Amino acid sequence: MKSENVVQQKSFAFAIRIVNIYKHLVADKKEYVLSKQLLRSGTSIGANIEESIGGQSVKDFLSKISISYKEARETIYWLKLLQATDYLNNHEAESIDEEVRKFYKIYYKEESKNLKVKEIMNSKINMVNFE
Repeated sequence: MKSENVVQQKSFAFAIRIVNIYKHLVADKKEYVLSKQLLRSGTSIGANIEESIGGQSVKDFLSKISISYKEARETIYWLKLLQATDYLNNHEAESIDEEVRKFYKIYYKEESKNLKVKEIMNSKINMVNFE
């Protein structure tokens, strides 16, 4: 069995932090709507990374990585909103924000590395459409 990679481990640890923030927001702040959005987007990052690892093709892998990137962006939005509405203090929000921004760098690196693969996949898709 192959060992987990660093991205897989970090995204899982990040999901745990998101779940704990969600529990704090619900129990201590009595906030139920925005916190649920944060929970969904924040845990979806790791779930899509897991799916990308099991991808059936390069295209499938890139699709799941792209979704994970979008979920990371959405998570930052909810964090900023929770901070702006005083549900999270600056320290709480900035700590988790810094962590989620690290995923940006990972995705950018993956996307750059796979840009050539995307171009090849797109050209093959276009050839199939014309045959």
